Amino acid sequence: MAAVMPASPPNPAPSPAQDRAPMPTSAAASATSSTSSASAAADASAHQPHVDRRRAPRGSTYHFKPYNVGRWLIWGAYAAALIVAPLLWTSSLAQTMLSQMGIAIIACLAYNLLLGQGGMLSFGHAVYSGLGAYLAIHTLNLVSAGHWALPVSLVPIVGGLAGLGFAALFGWVSTKKSGTPFAMITLGLGELIWSMSLMLPEFFGGEGGISGNRVVGQPVLGISFGPQIQVYYLIALYCFVCTALLFAFTRTPLGRMLNAVRDNPERVQFIGYDTQWVRFLAFLISGFFAGVSGGLSALNFEIVTAEVVGAARSGAYLLFTFLGGATFFFGPIIGAVLMVVALVLLSELTKAWLLYLGLIFLFMVMYAPGGFAALIMMNLRVAAFGRLRELWTAYLALGATGLTALLGGSAMVEMLYHLQLNEALGPELHYLGATLNARSANAWFGAGFVLVTGLGLFELVRRQFKRDWDEVQADIEKEIKRRESL
Repeated sequence: MAAVMPASPPNPAPSPAQDRAPMPTSAAASATSSTSSASAAADASAHQPHVDRRRAPRGSTYHFKPYNVGRWLIWGAYAAALIVAPLLWTSSLAQTMLSQMGIAIIACLAYNLLLGQGGMLSFGHAVYSGLGAYLAIHTLNLVSAGHWALPVSLVPIVGGLAGLGFAALFGWVSTKKSGTPFAMITLGLGELIWSMSLMLPEFFGGEGGISGNRVVGQPVLGISFGPQIQVYYLIALYCFVCTALLFAFTRTPLGRMLNAVRDNPERVQFIGYDTQWVRFLAFLISGFFAGVSGGLSALNFEIVTAEVVGAARSGAYLLFTFLGGATFFFGPIIGAVLMVVALVLLSELTKAWLLYLGLIFLFMVMYAPGGFAALIMMNLRVAAFGRLRELWTAYLALGATGLTALLGGSAMVEMLYHLQLNEALGPELHYLGATLNARSANAWFGAGFVLVTGLGLFELVRRQFKRDWDEVQADIEKEIKRRESL
């Protein structure tokens, strides 16, 4: 919406000193009162190592634009981690998990574009990654049959285009609403697609799913995508590029407007923007990257089943994006790593892994609603002011007492699960190298004593830690105000 400004009388012919690019009124007043200082700044900037020397209107000054070294270091470390990871963990299980982490990172970042950046709680986002996986596996089969001439490395792009197309179809309906109605619409769409996966076996393959073969044609430069390490590096390349593109989107005007729609949609409408259109564009972008993750998943597993469009997959995206930290860009990356660890490793260690996962989610909601990313940033802030060394002993005490309570509680959970699920194997079970008798009162009493003792000590340490933390935060606030007053 363009504001209507009162007309000003025409100015006389400008002098050479006045022939310059227009600037806002406040900036013009500031520049008029500080002409000499601006000239000095321009002269000084010419001797800096990195100067923006692009063509500018006559009369404007050059501005010093230093490189963001920290950002380059972070992105370099991210790329190095993706490259070096399979060289450190060389087993087939580790490389499979690393491949799943790369796929999950793209999916969680795409989902966080809605949840964290746009404030849109979706309960059916697995629809777009799942349908992208189905279109990718069908494309792979067409390539294998010789009907299409498409490199296997570009099959995930087909999945992304499929996710984009379905996001355009379903997003136009769901983004007409926001808040709870939006969440309910996405939930209904998710259940609709999941039910169709069993009703249309020609496309979804029924309960058996659709399988394919990613080794197609002759190897190019020795790359056939048969070995898992080759598939991992393809996933790592897509992961890095998608992460960079999604981060770049958050710095665009559309990304900033999406944040504004999340925080104050009424004001966005008041200044003339269509909030539904902003949400819809973000939905399209999120659907595309979710489809890319689905296409990579189809290549990695070479089979796609109805599970990929189910509510459990959508719930996993929501759960682990929140645990990682939806308010920070790197939070979903942490959440994606945790998701693979929980779904692969934790599920193999114990049959009660969903119970532990639910308890972790409960405690995070109660005590750290910002996720692990928020905890990291809070402690980085403390470390920046040199006060972290005052809290490390408290962190050790919290970890020790919390671990004690966890040992006692998990022992009781494992004995209960053993009695319910493995009663035919006898009353004894192995827990962390120890043998427990699930029918013995001594085992239950010992586990309960450890749990109560750990909880009691944890509460005492937590109260002392809260006092120390509040004192440190108060000192930091005083230091910030002192620096601002200088």
